Amino acid sequence: MNRSEAREIAVRLCFEISSKECDAREVLNNFFDGAYYDTLGGEDPIFTSYPQPNHKEYIESVVLGIGQHSAELDGYVEKYSKGWKFSRISRTALAVIKTAMYEILYMPDIPTGVAINEAVEIAKRYDEPETVAFVNGVLGSFSREELKV
Repeated sequence: MNRSEAREIAVRLCFEISSKECDAREVLNNFFDGAYYDTLGGEDPIFTSYPQPNHKEYIESVVLGIGQHSAELDGYVEKYSKGWKFSRISRTALAVIKTAMYEILYMPDIPTGVAINEAVEIAKRYDEPETVAFVNGVLGSFSREELKV
């Protein structure tokens, strides 16, 4: 497993938390249960190997951090979603955007450009081109304005 795959898993878990409105710690505990994780390998190749400790730590940090800062991140999404109502944004796009925003704000070891590029690549796998452009635009505007990049 590499960091990109760990990031995609974090996005999926954030999607699950937002769609079920459940506790981030509980979702992580259930997800990383060995018996449960082993059943996922047949569903998607991303789950064929259990995350290495550093990747598991990254996933947990992102998921718990997004859970803790969800309202703040939602506020940024709403602020930079020009022409889109918050309710129109797919839960997948929202999970991708919030993951990248969390990395940009709270994980200084991840360059802003990397967070945005990775988010766009994940969005390409799950959303329509219009939504991918939206994700890129929101994150670009967010990073320019909030970080004065």
